[in-house]
Amino acid sequence: MRSPAEPLAFTLNGQAVRLHADPGRRLADVLRDDLGLTGTKIGCNAGDCGACTVLLDGAQVCACMVPAGRLEGRTLVTVEGLAEGKTLSALQAAFLRHGAAQCGICTPGMLMAAGDLLARTPAPTEPEVLDALGGVLCRCTGYRKIVEAVLDVAAVPPAPTAPARAVGARLPKVDGVPKVTGAEKFGADALPDEPCLTLRVVRSPHPHARFTLGDFAPLHAVHPGLVRVLTAADIPGRNLYGIYPTGKDQPVLAEGYVRHRGEAVFALVGDAETLATIRDADLPIAWELLPPVTFEDGGPDLHVHASDNVLCRGRVARGDTAAALAGAAATADISVRTAFVEHAYIEPEAGYARRVGDRIEVVACTQTPYMDRDELGPILGIDKTQVRVVPTAVGGGFGGKLDLSMQPLACVAAWLLHRPVRIVYTRPESMASTTKRHPSRITAEAAADAEGHLTAFRFHGDFDTGAYASWGPTVANRVPVHATGPYFVPNVLCTTTALHTNGPPSGAFRGFGVPQASIAGEALLDMLAEQLGLDPWEIRRRNALGVGGVTATGQVLGAGAALPECLDAIKPRWDALRAEADAFNRAHTGPLRRGVGIACMWYGIGNTSLANPSEMVMGITRDGRAVLFSGAVDIGQGSNTIMVQIAADALGVPAADVGLVAGDTDRTRDAGKTSASRQTFVSGNAAKQAGEALRAELLRRANAGPDAAILLENGRIRVTDGVMSTLLDLSHLPADDEGVVLRGEGKFDPPTTPLDDDGQGIPYASYAFAAQVALVEVDTALGTVRALRIVAAHDVGRAINPTQVEGQIHGGIAQGLGLALMEEYVPGRTENLHDYLIPTIGDIPPIETILVEHADPLGPYGAKGVGEPALIATAPAILNGIFFATGARITRAPATPDRVLAALRAVRAA
Repeated sequence: MRSPAEPLAFTLNGQAVRLHADPGRRLADVLRDDLGLTGTKIGCNAGDCGACTVLLDGAQVCACMVPAGRLEGRTLVTVEGLAEGKTLSALQAAFLRHGAAQCGICTPGMLMAAGDLLARTPAPTEPEVLDALGGVLCRCTGYRKIVEAVLDVAAVPPAPTAPARAVGARLPKVDGVPKVTGAEKFGADALPDEPCLTLRVVRSPHPHARFTLGDFAPLHAVHPGLVRVLTAADIPGRNLYGIYPTGKDQPVLAEGYVRHRGEAVFALVGDAETLATIRDADLPIAWELLPPVTFEDGGPDLHVHASDNVLCRGRVARGDTAAALAGAAATADISVRTAFVEHAYIEPEAGYARRVGDRIEVVACTQTPYMDRDELGPILGIDKTQVRVVPTAVGGGFGGKLDLSMQPLACVAAWLLHRPVRIVYTRPESMASTTKRHPSRITAEAAADAEGHLTAFRFHGDFDTGAYASWGPTVANRVPVHATGPYFVPNVLCTTTALHTNGPPSGAFRGFGVPQASIAGEALLDMLAEQLGLDPWEIRRRNALGVGGVTATGQVLGAGAALPECLDAIKPRWDALRAEADAFNRAHTGPLRRGVGIACMWYGIGNTSLANPSEMVMGITRDGRAVLFSGAVDIGQGSNTIMVQIAADALGVPAADVGLVAGDTDRTRDAGKTSASRQTFVSGNAAKQAGEALRAELLRRANAGPDAAILLENGRIRVTDGVMSTLLDLSHLPADDEGVVLRGEGKFDPPTTPLDDDGQGIPYASYAFAAQVALVEVDTALGTVRALRIVAAHDVGRAINPTQVEGQIHGGIAQGLGLALMEEYVPGRTENLHDYLIPTIGDIPPIETILVEHADPLGPYGAKGVGEPALIATAPAILNGIFFATGARITRAPATPDRVLAALRAVRAA
């Protein structure tokens, strides 16, 4: 047996290494902590996600599952060893070219797995790629761009050329190189320069309980490395936080009472080695269990301000729905249930905080630095101006990193101890404690006349908002606006209730409740079409909202509402896939049946009838560099690149000439949260204004006309207007702390109006639309469902970067497939990526994307968001496909095999 004192000798990225390390330690920890190779990411520490994949003697292994002792005499390659000097490998270049890295947290693992395959099979087939990369999970890309990159790795890349305009060009991500080299710094990669304490949160194992804490002195005596135990009494300011100004209901640390499993009870601060040795059984805490309040059975009130556990209600009413339902030629009704869904981003929450004089700085993964700043000040009892939030790269968010997680405790500990404090959530901790997609209980009715025109729609949805409010009011108010789907319906009554339970807090998750509602609404369209003898495509086309269409809130849609065009674009594929499925079913008599489903969606961009501003600044430094200061956080959706492309065109320079400072609350303006598909539309407009304002200032100083060309050359600015050429000298101008001497500022807030008691008004300035078609195969003996092909036509206004738009559509479809077929979070049972199933690379079928570009007059260069719209139509299209394959209507999502079989039995018994 090897002695721990004996150094390990091995080859690492082509270099001989001798390293003293405990042979039983995880290889992932040795690489990251001892060797500083943080390109190897840790997403689960259980071998489930594959983010830590490296090559050991040329074969892919999960570094979190390999003891360091196995390195002796072997050859190890990590992502840092792929590039040759500063030149990317062909595989890395292909990933960058195809947009195969979105957030980038899984990218190193994907690259290593692909490298293993390509070393064995230089020209692989698609099935071989799927098999080789099947052990690495991605939550962002939908995998298709990754497959494209691996299949195209041997291609000769086109010679780089600067496009005439940045907007509309397939430019690589401005932050793409760090993602493919492993240099990108995520929350767990960020460390202060000085020694750092570690914080471990002790959480409730019970959904509903009271507790008392005992004496911590014996714990300190046994563990001298334990520096501090933090309880609710140690919070310097307000021990409550929440999204809405009037809804601060969630404690940083519970005060003798917990409302959900995973709630933070107290925290241990010390060195990491000490904290790892403290057993839960040794902690002085006594529990008194209480009956849980559930979505099914209710229970006693969990909050004094929420009688009957009703957090809030939503309502949209128009016309006489009851009379229209009673007098209709055709009516249909449905009841639908959906479950908790976990965000399952591959990066668990992580970061650190440090006190700097009378200020606190927190460096962490977040979707909303300014909201974090504004919440952390009151928790610490200080002004928000004393708080600095520096976002790291974010390894996926999807809404789950909008709420505070580790930030308050790290800040409290650092504030009290005057020492940096770091937190890295474990995967089970992340899944137990953070927000989920709202479970729903929906009933809906729809009616149509004999020609298939919708006449009435009635909807009620109960949404389980869990223990705390989080984004529950957003869901309750957004869903009634969208519940009818993107169709003209003259008579509408849509209501919602957000209910508290002892479930985990339900928060923001890509769609804010609209995906759940769409499952019901799109099924009703198919049911009405069947009664009236109409094609499901036809009934949607007859009722589709377009330019001049009137919504359920009374809003008249302007130019850019392009659902009819989406449906027209998808019609040939709908017809072809229906014929293909029918031919398959005629030719096969076994248990496999195929069906094709269709669904449409719409989604209001930004906040619902609330102020939604974004501010941007673009500057020129004294040495002639252009810099965009953007507070918009890129969580993988590509806003860093999009903002640069928009600002570059507004200024009139190539995108490569624009530098970027992003996120830091001390260096940027508030661009608002990265959610609600708002950044391209809202912050993009602000970036465009900032670029235009800076351009106007430069042209004014050069006394040039509006069509003049601006050239940044060798630290100088040349303005050419016809035959006149002016060289601007900036050396004499005063510079700010960023070195900026000239600046342009932009601010945009979408024009909306409040909704009245019946939900009438203008809740959103712009809407995205889409139509999707799904070909599915159902094994009627096993109850399993496979998606074989998906076609998605999306109205994006203008594709600022088509590669990124396609990637968002692919990623949204993957999450929609998970919602439809496999994802169901059960507290206490599925708190890891082994028991909680998300789609793998083998689950995602070929996806055909059709970009419908009808410019929105309000959007920057006509653009609008696509992040959430990408998801919403997928689950209903798949579930409708199951019906057309089998005649079984699935009304509980996900459509797991047992539920499919139960639905099939019900059809046979009818």
